[in-house]
Amino acid sequence: MTDQAMASEPKAPAGKQAGETVFAIIVAISVCHGLNDMMQSLLPAIYPDFKANFGLTFGQIGLVTLCYQITASILQPLIGLYADKHPTPMALPGGTLFSLAGLTVLSMAHSYPIILIGASLLGMGSSVFHPESSRVARMAAGPRPGLAQALFQVGGNTGQALGPLAAAVFVVRYGQSSLHFFALLALLSCAILWNVGRWYQHHGLERLKAMAKKKGDHVELPKGAAAKGLLILMTLIFSKFVYLASITSYFTFYLIQKFGLSVQNAQMHLFAFLAAVAAGTVLGGPLGDKLGRKRVIWFSILGCLPFTLILPHVGLVWTLPLTIIIGVILASAFPAIVVFAQELAPGNVGMVAGLCFGLSFGLGGIGAAVLGHLADLKGIAFVYDVCAFLPAIGLLAAFLPNVEKRRT
Repeated sequence: MTDQAMASEPKAPAGKQAGETVFAIIVAISVCHGLNDMMQSLLPAIYPDFKANFGLTFGQIGLVTLCYQITASILQPLIGLYADKHPTPMALPGGTLFSLAGLTVLSMAHSYPIILIGASLLGMGSSVFHPESSRVARMAAGPRPGLAQALFQVGGNTGQALGPLAAAVFVVRYGQSSLHFFALLALLSCAILWNVGRWYQHHGLERLKAMAKKKGDHVELPKGAAAKGLLILMTLIFSKFVYLASITSYFTFYLIQKFGLSVQNAQMHLFAFLAAVAAGTVLGGPLGDKLGRKRVIWFSILGCLPFTLILPHVGLVWTLPLTIIIGVILASAFPAIVVFAQELAPGNVGMVAGLCFGLSFGLGGIGAAVLGHLADLKGIAFVYDVCAFLPAIGLLAAFLPNVEKRRT
């Protein structure tokens, strides 16, 4: 480690750092993940407001989601790949400015094209944040990558859950212009990430180099087996995030139409589901470290199938507990999927993280657009009849390589 780095943080030498979990950094990026995703989740949370004010169809709402998600999904793997070769620590605070701009544009939008521009800017903010912050989580993880990834992701899940709650309390009451206030959260995130970027610059890169030297921690698999494993993981991400898109984009409309709930009550149900997703994420990471990631992935994706099949056929009383169960079980897979993929492609932490997060965003966007068109044609209830079968794709988890058995 350089003299400058040691002066910046004298308490932890590089060798010791590389073997420990740095919770202060993980908590910092988790908080920023929460701020980022709360700002991002305001977009689907205010869809009912946009639909009423601009007379949008479900298909047009789906295109807003597609515009946001595709922007993020295309850029994230590219940014992650670039960061693996050319680390840019200060990209983290810089990326928050896109989110700031996106919410500002949305707060002043007076036409559908302007809404699409604001959604695109939000997507660009996420495209910078997720691969780089996931790299930081891996740097700070030490021997507990699953736990670190779970803590990082639960920040985002918490932010996603708070978005509809904030919309129910503020946006429904004060309207579109209230997004100005939430845009200021980007400045808070920028200040925190500036300090994280400094740690990344002085210590994070040293930790990554130390991790790369521990070849025994890397999975030795034939190239074809690793590629096959990554393809299966991407397919499982498809089943997970298209189903999640059906909830985040259209669940409020489903509750309003089928059960006659008010917008605020429907938003509270969405908040409960997203809070359950946060809880499932916390459980999934450490369980993957202890029990094996393949087992957690298998249970998570396929285990919610009975509950998704039942959901469209129950009344309001059972809808809430079923969606909570689905949220907890389904969400537990993603930390294990990300770490599993990083173990299949050692040395490409940022690219793999960008691929996982970017693909999840892109598939969610495509799914939202397709499901919105389907809702226009067949009705919103039909969407949940179709999506109920998506978790059956989890059967593919049986063909994942047995990573844990190959470790020395």
